[in-house]
Amino acid sequence: MGRKKIAAINTIYHKYSHAQHIVDRFLEGYGWQGGHHVPPFELASMYIDQIGESDLGQERCDRFGVPLYPTIAEALTLGGERLAVDGVLLIGEHGEYPSTDKGQRQYPRHDFFMQIIDVFRASGRAVPIFNDKHLSYDWSQAVEMYDVSLELGFAFMAGSSLPVTWRVPALELPLGSELREAVCVGYGGVDSYDFHGLETVQCMVERRGDGEVGVSAIQALRGDAAWETLSDGRVDADLFWAAVARSFTRKPKGEDDGDFRPGLDAARAHVSDPVVYVMEYGDGLRASMFLMSGFVEDFNFSARMGDGSIASTQMYLPMPPRRASLASFFSPLVYNVEQMFETGVATYPVERTLLTTGQTAFAVDSLDQDGARLETPELAIAYAAPEASHFWRD
Repeated sequence: MGRKKIAAINTIYHKYSHAQHIVDRFLEGYGWQGGHHVPPFELASMYIDQIGESDLGQERCDRFGVPLYPTIAEALTLGGERLAVDGVLLIGEHGEYPSTDKGQRQYPRHDFFMQIIDVFRASGRAVPIFNDKHLSYDWSQAVEMYDVSLELGFAFMAGSSLPVTWRVPALELPLGSELREAVCVGYGGVDSYDFHGLETVQCMVERRGDGEVGVSAIQALRGDAAWETLSDGRVDADLFWAAVARSFTRKPKGEDDGDFRPGLDAARAHVSDPVVYVMEYGDGLRASMFLMSGFVEDFNFSARMGDGSIASTQMYLPMPPRRASLASFFSPLVYNVEQMFETGVATYPVERTLLTTGQTAFAVDSLDQDGARLETPELAIAYAAPEASHFWRD
């Protein structure tokens, strides 16, 4: 029996795109556990939606002998009539696509997914799918993707590299932990890097109690209203600063004064558009995710444990400017995807990504409604965390 065949379905394939970071690893391998690991699969086909002057995908197809097909269906059937691959990479990140009136980039992940499902149905069988990042900008589309995966019974994984990259320190909360509150301090924009911050929170807090129960309300605030959450008690300020203390990139109060003492003056000096998502969970847990672009350039987590102590860590990404070129944090993500393709079982639950997809969508709605607190019964998503966290410890 030959190697399992994988199809790569991409929006675009240029330097530093997610397609390059992920598909290149399936083609050329990557550093893993002190050696060079080459995935034991055949990249059998590729589809690229947008091919421009900076495209790398055609060169990769030529160099590695991978057929580049004009449609998703042909990539999955290898030009035939029935599904002819054993796994699908769906990488719908980057590319020129329109945005909603709320500023959400309309990446065609749902459209691509449903085209894949059409082939599954016509072929009478389904294979594992990995969907890069959140499921969709649209909550109803995300729910449909999840429901179809359950209906057809195939392994489905999604998400980003944040839950599986290195942690500094290598913090793994024990299953059944008692948590009172959690905070992430990160950076980036709404409907983009906010998803990374939400995944940072969720992969940690899902290990509490008897398992995840979902989010009952979300409020997203920006500007002065975001700062006020640290002074009016809505967010535990000590947790905010504990997370900031894990940052490798925190800016001093002034560019030249070398003052690294924590304080809101230092943060305010660098952050022009602070954003916070405050989330209320069904079991009483409160979690907040801050976007502090200009103050930090990494993702940092802290939690108040049941005994009152604070646990904290950083989801470590190689610091700028090497982050984009090396992107080593994609290696553990690809490794986990490999395990799913090999075993037919997801290494961590897609329900995590369904929840963070919903948190992202409803937070955008809250911002669009001037910071309204939104009840989210739709996000009463219960699931059990995996026994192992699967983050990179090497």
